[in-house]
Amino acid sequence: MSGEVTVLVGATKGAFLMTADAGRDGWRIRGPFCDGWPINHMLGDPATGRLWAVGGGEWTGAGVWRSTDGGESWTLSLLANGQMDEFLAQNADMRAYMGREPSPPAPFTGEIDALWSIARAADGTLYVGAKPAMLYVSRDDGETWERVQGLADHPSRDGWEPGGAGLTLHTIVTDPSDPAKLWLGISAAGVFATEDAGRTWERRNRLANDAPAPAHDPGHDHGHDHPGEDPREVGHCVHNMVRAPGPEGDLLYQQNHHGVFRSHDGGRSWREISGGLPSTFGFPVAVHPRDPLTLWTLPLNGDTLGRFPPEAAAAVWRSRDGGEGWQALREGLPQAACYFTVLRQAMAVDRSEPVGVYFGTNSGSIFVSRDEGETWEEPARHLPTVLCVEVMAHP
Repeated sequence: MSGEVTVLVGATKGAFLMTADAGRDGWRIRGPFCDGWPINHMLGDPATGRLWAVGGGEWTGAGVWRSTDGGESWTLSLLANGQMDEFLAQNADMRAYMGREPSPPAPFTGEIDALWSIARAADGTLYVGAKPAMLYVSRDDGETWERVQGLADHPSRDGWEPGGAGLTLHTIVTDPSDPAKLWLGISAAGVFATEDAGRTWERRNRLANDAPAPAHDPGHDHGHDHPGEDPREVGHCVHNMVRAPGPEGDLLYQQNHHGVFRSHDGGRSWREISGGLPSTFGFPVAVHPRDPLTLWTLPLNGDTLGRFPPEAAAAVWRSRDGGEGWQALREGLPQAACYFTVLRQAMAVDRSEPVGVYFGTNSGSIFVSRDEGETWEEPARHLPTVLCVEVMAHP
């Protein structure tokens, strides 16, 4: 497996693994795994080959699937039971037909419906985010989980409002040098940060003093505006967030419902950097693993305007200067009648030279660039709706 690249694909019908050689060529696809559950996010440890996949729903329940053998076998840690367990408990004929018994009682049944995100801190601690918005922590590689009570008890919690997909904790960002620091994205409550491993949390949605209020372009729909939001704050419907590399401060980038934003101070203040993009609406954002000023995003035309690429022509937009200027990258992407959506966790980068960029679509395609977005290939199509894309490079 030396030098191989594995792309972890979470989809509406399970998890898939795409593997290529070190040159990111000769792609092979395995799956679906995880009993066909909807998989919202995945994580891999290249040092050990361990894999995690999180997802579920009201029918299946919410849980973390774990593999220690590169995806050959999977074990489920169930955090909340679903309707299927109740149905099986009441129906002996269905138990016989399906050849299974109801799952044992799970610790957070009735509290959450699904898991939406997973991340690993520098000390190996695992975190998962749920719908409704709740955070859980595991210190045994995902076998057992505890609620992060500091976030559950946040004084602003009663005022959190759901986004279009509900009140979801969909993004967890870690600091590779400090396991006590975390940032969360919650739709539509905004950005939260901790510097004490989750004991206390600060809400970080303030605009920078030199930044105007986010422009609400009348040509683009912003259907998730919430009455009463402070105009001095970033819109609370954060879609995705990443931390740039480097020890100098905490440089964050955020794709919001209302634009792309940059923070030089760990989210304490945000400045809009959407100028030059064709739309303020989109879901994913990704940052270069070595250059903190290079990032990629994929704008869509608007909330209720279809959520597809502007003018139905796909483009990934790249900035080399921290969002001050943007370039459209189109070669190899469909330029006519393109109506796909790229969801919040469905874009990722690898650590190769040059960097590889990857994204998946709700129409079941995976696009790959081996040259930082200059050109694109489509090594997979006709997958289920792609919910997440992550990359694991084997040492």
